[in-house]
Amino acid sequence: MMDFLTFKTFISTDALIVFYYIGALVLPVGLWILLFWLLRKFKLMNAVFEQGKSMIWETLTGQQKIRLMTLFVVCFLFMELFWRMLFEFLIAYMQIRDALLQ
Repeated sequence: MMDFLTFKTFISTDALIVFYYIGALVLPVGLWILLFWLLRKFKLMNAVFEQGKSMIWETLTGQQKIRLMTLFVVCFLFMELFWRMLFEFLIAYMQIRDALLQ
């Protein structure tokens, strides 16, 4: 217990795995819910969002709409991949530290 309180024993690997899943699964869904909550709560924000969305969507051709949606999906997948690689690096760092101390 004393090693835990003096930071000689780290809990970071287990904590990092938990934070990875929170970031990879909960944050995108939570941000989506927050967006719709903000749009319902603030009428001005909703009006600006709807007007901007309709203006952009009307000016794009069908092929441009598909490209825009594909770009969004690819960016989202790269974000998830980067998030995974970041946590793999941090977990590997902690495992290297543990191996060097033993």
